[in-house]
Amino acid sequence: MNKNEIKAVGYAIAAAVFYALNVPCSKLLLKHIAPTYMAALLYIGAGIGVGVMYLFHHKNEKPSDWLAKNDMKYTIGMVLLDIIAPIFLMIGVKFGTSANASLLGNFEIVATTIIALLIFKEKVSKKLWAAIGLITLSSIILSFGGEGSLTFSVGSLFVLGATACWGLENNCTRSISDKSTYQIVTIKGLCSGTGSFMIALAVGEKLPDIHYIFPVLLLGFVAYGLSIFTYIRAQKTLGAAKTSAYYAIAPFIGAFLSFVLLKEELTVAYIIALFVMIAGTVLVVADNSKLE
Repeated sequence: MNKNEIKAVGYAIAAAVFYALNVPCSKLLLKHIAPTYMAALLYIGAGIGVGVMYLFHHKNEKPSDWLAKNDMKYTIGMVLLDIIAPIFLMIGVKFGTSANASLLGNFEIVATTIIALLIFKEKVSKKLWAAIGLITLSSIILSFGGEGSLTFSVGSLFVLGATACWGLENNCTRSISDKSTYQIVTIKGLCSGTGSFMIALAVGEKLPDIHYIFPVLLLGFVAYGLSIFTYIRAQKTLGAAKTSAYYAIAPFIGAFLSFVLLKEELTVAYIIALFVMIAGTVLVVADNSKLE
């Protein structure tokens, strides 16, 4: 592995760690901020942070790196889905456990793959189909209520809805990924954040206390802005497959932080789901290794 590859692996792992902070930290902040405002401020923080970075780097880009008219449909799709997905996630985190929400994040692999197959006609290997089955099974286990209940957890359903939206959004962003990383993340953050903010106003959510706004903006810059930025940087060297394999550790880091920071209970169902999810993730990594 050469220096560029080592640096790219560092970017991929950093992207996973940055995003892993999102769910447990959001769970703490949701005690003081309504879900839609939370989603809005997270994305606005990402847009402002990367936008400031863009001011110092835009001179190094060529006009061909910028988004053009023929990228408009994918850009609009990306923004709209990034309005819906984080709102669903914040609602899911508010009404469910942080550990479950973190681990359910891996269902995004399933959503992304199925959408790529159905809409973009990409091929799916037998190994990846097996991984999809295991990740789906783990997600079902996590989605049932505790204490022997056979009812679906409302929080888990919203988290799964978020991963489905991000699965479609991943396919939209993939179509413009050769363009400016700074421009994509800045537009994604500011436009999606503004859209969520308008929805929060329309539904009458209580405005957040000013003392909590900066922490949420900072979390958004790190968990969304820097995570997306470093992910795309890793992708340029490692390719999409290997980058996603390294990034798959994010839900497990997030779940670990949930137990450490929030003192959440470790249930039998969670342990079973964890091992099933690990098996599915290992298959994703093995399949991606073959693709590169």
